[in-house]
Amino acid sequence: MTRTDQGAAPGANNPGQILLIACGALAREILALNKSNGWDHLHLHCLPANLHHFPDKIVPAVEKMVTERRAEFDDIFVVYADCGTGGLLEVACERLGVKMIAGPHCYSFFEGNDAFAALDEMTAFYLTDFSVRQFDAFIVKPLGLDRHPELRDMYFGNYEKVVYQAQLDDPELADKAQKCADVLGLPLERRFTGYGDLKSALENLKP
Repeated sequence: MTRTDQGAAPGANNPGQILLIACGALAREILALNKSNGWDHLHLHCLPANLHHFPDKIVPAVEKMVTERRAEFDDIFVVYADCGTGGLLEVACERLGVKMIAGPHCYSFFEGNDAFAALDEMTAFYLTDFSVRQFDAFIVKPLGLDRHPELRDMYFGNYEKVVYQAQLDDPELADKAQKCADVLGLPLERRFTGYGDLKSALENLKP
C-alpha cells in the first residue's frame, strides 16, 4: 500500500488537520486506531512497506512527501521510527520542522520503548501482525528461502527465538505465527502488545 488518504482534498488548506506519513506496514493499525477513536483530524499517507528492506530510501521518500503535502495541512507527523536510517531521519525531520514517533523501530514502540529497552533481546527475531500476514512476501521470498531453504541457518542460526508481538488477539494469526517460527526453525514466544506507544503517540496529536 502506498497511499491511504482519509478526507483530505489535494491542494486544500485543512485547519486543524494533521497528515501522518507512515510506513505501509502500519496502515492497518493506524486506520483501526483512527476509526475506533474517531480521530477525524488525522489523515494517513503510507509509503511502501518494502522500504523496510532499503532504509537508505526512507529519508528521501519522507522528505519528498513532506515537501509535496506540507501546504495541505496544519501539521505533519512521521510514523516511522529510526528504522535503520542511523539517525538521519530524525535529522531530516528536525530540518523540515516535523515530529516523528520515538524509538529505534516498530518492534520497540509496539512493545513500548521503555519496556523494549529493558528486555535487551539481542537474539530474538520479531514478527508483528503485518509480518505474520505477509511472511512469505516480506521475509521468505526476499531472503530467497523459498528457493534455497538451506540459507535458513545462515540467516537465523544466531537467533534463539521468534517473538510475535500481536497487535490483535487473533487465534488465526497466532497459528500462522507458529508456522512462521517453524519455517525459521525457532521456538515461538507470543506477546499481546496491542498498539503500544503507537496509540499514545497518535493520541497526543491534537487538532
